Amino acid sequence: MKLLSVNTGRARVVPYTDTAGGLTGIDKRPVAGPVAVAAPGPRGAGGSGLAGDDVCDLRHHGGDDQAVYVFAREDLDRWESVLGRALSPGVFGENLTTSGIDVSGTLIGERWRIGDDLVLEATAPRIPCRTFADWLGERGWVKRFTQDAAPGAYFRVLRPGSVRAGDPVQVLHRPDHEVTVSFLFRARTTAPELRPRVIAAGSALSAEEHARALAWAEPAPAPGAASAPAQGAASAPGPAPVG
Repeated sequence: MKLLSVNTGRARVVPYTDTAGGLTGIDKRPVAGPVAVAAPGPRGAGGSGLAGDDVCDLRHHGGDDQAVYVFAREDLDRWESVLGRALSPGVFGENLTTSGIDVSGTLIGERWRIGDDLVLEATAPRIPCRTFADWLGERGWVKRFTQDAAPGAYFRVLRPGSVRAGDPVQVLHRPDHEVTVSFLFRARTTAPELRPRVIAAGSALSAEEHARALAWAEPAPAPGAASAPAQGAASAPGPAPVG
């Protein structure tokens, strides 16, 4: 298991994103030499965990729980066959392109060491969006990517470090639950019956995914059951008199 490529991108203006100024950093390209990786800060303030990499949509991307996006070369190769076109490292917007590890089969909370120092923890799947679809220019891309259910994984940084192409990837910890990145992705998209089981991943989930999992774990009210008003709360007023 190893790191094939480290990819970063600079902001540029495109016609297919809703971010301020029409900026996106999805065009990631391989870079030579070591790249520093560290926790970037909370969502909305922090961007990418990689030095020299721009995240422009801070509402939906970046921050500590999405510091690094990883995609497998094996999945790029598979899409090359399906789409009939070359797909270079970084073309899916991934920061790290790996070889020899099933990224979407990674468990939420699984920890990797890359190189000598960097330690990452898996937090969430990538959810496809308009910018991704228009960047690739493939018809029906969001639906096709969703049905494939191999979305790649977001990671938080537990210990900062520098990485470069060729660094080994070592799995340090695999938690004792069933919630893989693909499992969570399917729960969010095509398989809602999986949702009550996502909470097993606990606090290793990104903050957003954890809040969603807590809501999914709440038992559904019985059919026809009415919610009782809170103790001491005033009853809602009835309809206004007519006439």
